[in-house]
Amino acid sequence: MNYRHHFHAGNFADVMKHALLVQLVLGMQRKPSGFLFLDTHSGPGSYDLARAKQGGSLARQPEHPDGIGRLWARKDLPPPLGEYVDLVRRFDPRNADASAPRVYPGSPWIARRLARPQDRLALCERQPAENLALGRSFAQEERVSVHAMDGYVALRGMLPPPERRALALIDPPFEAKDEIARIVAALGEALQRFPKGVYAIWYPLTGRVGAATLYDGLRDLPHLPPTLVADIIVDPESARMIGCGMAILNPPWEFEKSAEPALRYLARILAQARGASSNLRWLRRSP
Repeated sequence: MNYRHHFHAGNFADVMKHALLVQLVLGMQRKPSGFLFLDTHSGPGSYDLARAKQGGSLARQPEHPDGIGRLWARKDLPPPLGEYVDLVRRFDPRNADASAPRVYPGSPWIARRLARPQDRLALCERQPAENLALGRSFAQEERVSVHAMDGYVALRGMLPPPERRALALIDPPFEAKDEIARIVAALGEALQRFPKGVYAIWYPLTGRVGAATLYDGLRDLPHLPPTLVADIIVDPESARMIGCGMAILNPPWEFEKSAEPALRYLARILAQARGASSNLRWLRRSP
């Protein structure tokens, strides 16, 4: 595995993904009944940003200053982003009054800090070192289980949950050439077992990954539920990653009303070149 979670922690892609995740969890919590949060690619759970310079074998410029760092001191955050930044600030006491974040929560801790007593977390991470760190991080947490397993298998094995409600975050590193095919196949099986689940798929916008292939694969799924696609482009001319997106199947009621202003703001503040933009559109609307 070449992907370095610590190097990328808190970058523009994390900001977009986690800001939307906060709104997805809050949207699920509009109903009093509990739900399962299933994270298919959890990572270690949280990140010491002092380690972010350790990309591989060589020191590298960390990415968080151009991500969460750009939002840290702003006073004009729209409410959805204010909720996200406040959560990051409160995650570690050292963050509270710091001029820049020192510790960054990954999606497992973002969901855990928002969870109610009736909500439950299942965290999957198959990389041994990261699974060990994840297990240690959540060892004392109730209603949280950590699994050393393939997250795509978890979509088959853990759904439908006893709660009959679930939010699944699918956030792979996109290193495998067949990653999109694996996502679509796993979603097809998950939807057969649990068609009312909420599924959020994060993806990078690069020439190699090909978001259009993901969209086509989703459209070809039998009985695809209402599906919303959100993306931001921070550098249209980048040779590597111009932005990122998230496809949400069965989004919570009125989710788009909080997502749209957040995306528009992020495209402006996180821009790395001229032509930055955001987009929110329905891949498939309700019948």
